[in-house]
Amino acid sequence: MKTNGKLLNSYGILFILPSIVGTFIFIIIPILCSFLLSFTNWDLLGNITYAGINNYKEIFIEPIFVQILINTVVYALSVTFFAVIIPLATAAVINEKIRGAEWFKTIYFIPFITPAVVIAIVWSWIFDPNIGGVNILFHTHYTWLFDTQLAMPVLIFVSVWKLVGYNVVLFLTGFSTINPNIYEAAKIDGACGINIFKNITLPLLKPTLYFVTLVTAISSFQVFDLIYVMTSGGPKDSTNVIVYSIYKYAFEYFDIGKSCALAYILFAVILVLALLQRKFSK
Repeated sequence: MKTNGKLLNSYGILFILPSIVGTFIFIIIPILCSFLLSFTNWDLLGNITYAGINNYKEIFIEPIFVQILINTVVYALSVTFFAVIIPLATAAVINEKIRGAEWFKTIYFIPFITPAVVIAIVWSWIFDPNIGGVNILFHTHYTWLFDTQLAMPVLIFVSVWKLVGYNVVLFLTGFSTINPNIYEAAKIDGACGINIFKNITLPLLKPTLYFVTLVTAISSFQVFDLIYVMTSGGPKDSTNVIVYSIYKYAFEYFDIGKSCALAYILFAVILVLALLQRKFSK
């Protein structure tokens, strides 16, 4: 029996070995290399020279960094808030077994499986100041993506629109894990809809709510494609965020050291956010 157990363990290790090797080559090694590069000066062509913590210092003293950080936080918190509240309410309605519930699930999920670049191009046309459907429909003359006050709200709207369907499915999965007998007992005791949702559904849905909030927040802090296609960080850096700045440092300014340093600043921000969220969720 012991021999068979060791044999099974050997086969198990053999089966997961490709995944372990792939993780090590494509994730672990790049993480270590990028961390080391954050302490160097390198332009992709010349020699790599040691710079210490100068890259981090220069990033923090740059005037634009504060605006980029604020843009990132505002975008991420706004998207997280609306992309959690709206799907939660939508999933609660669909969970009541309304007519056409399966159809609604499909419709809501389509934006999530659509490539982000396609979505960005289509919404750029919709918000075009000259031929855009929004201005034509509402008889307005806003410049939307070319306005420093309107560009960020538009990006937040598009991001929430894309994420709603995925989060609805996650919340519906969470609803399905709640025992219906609990609702039956609550109704027998005279509880109404709002009280049931507040005192029964939300506490039992807490693991799903925590997961959805955390995943949405992390993905929001890492937004790139929508901004790259729709605004390119403009106008006047009003939609410039950390990940887009990482791209610019690396492939426009050819400053790999600063790019990697900014990536680890973003990592620190997300880590602090995850720890705080875990603490408050308790």
